[in-house]
Amino acid sequence: MNVNYDKEGKLLKFEITEEIDHCKVEKIKRRVDNEIERYIPKNVIFDFDKVSFMDSAGIGMLIRQIQSCKNARK
Repeated sequence: MNVNYDKEGKLLKFEITEEIDHCKVEKIKRRVDNEIERYIPKNVIFDFDKVSFMDSAGIGMLIRQIQSCKNARK
């Protein structure tokens, strides 16, 4: 997974380049959590262009991450 951060725009972009299934969700979640905590971005983008498969665990992880980002702004 590639991670890019734009300091001026405070934009954090995650380019996920692997399948997102129940086996990989925790690894991806830890990485996303760590990078968000590290940079404290204003905006977060998830790029799924190169993801060939995502199961319900991956969709659940994405929804939780979005909710977490929203809660952090409050």
